Amino acid sequence: MNKDKRLAYWRANLRLVGICLLVWFAVSFGAGVLFVEQLNTIRFAGFQLGFWFAQQGSIYVFVGLIFFYAWRMNRIDRDHDVHEE
Repeated sequence: MNKDKRLAYWRANLRLVGICLLVWFAVSFGAGVLFVEQLNTIRFAGFQLGFWFAQQGSIYVFVGLIFFYAWRMNRIDRDHDVHEE
């Protein structure tokens, strides 16, 4: 693999990591801390939504992001021809 292809692969990987971190930050800090008062006016499964995001929602989103990262990284590996066979 030449240097340009390695650089393109690395950029795709960093872009994916950045997107995942941005989503995780928005859910964990944004929904659990910054917008908790506004979200607490909404009820979800008997709990205030801001409280739910701070306690459970951010964990569920994190686990979902792990599966999304693995799925998307497999596609990036195939696109850059570095996948396992």
